[in-house]
Amino acid sequence: MELSSFVRPASTPGSPAAMANELGLRSLAFEVSDLQAHVDRLAAEGYGLVGGVGRYEDVWQMAYVRGPEGIIVALAERIS
Repeated sequence: MELSSFVRPASTPGSPAAMANELGLRSLAFEVSDLQAHVDRLAAEGYGLVGGVGRYEDVWQMAYVRGPEGIIVALAERIS
């Protein structure tokens, strides 16, 4: 389970293609090894990224993927 709060960007309530910071959005987060391999495999199966792959404080490399029911899955790889 991921417990987080987003300050920006501002969300747009009710958007069918909601971003990861949408209020009330349900999401799952998993720590993975080899993030890029997971992103590539999911892309091959038709699941697209929400935004892009990014780094957080040079500790985590992260990506958000939208699942089949619209639920966003966060994948995070510890890089340091």
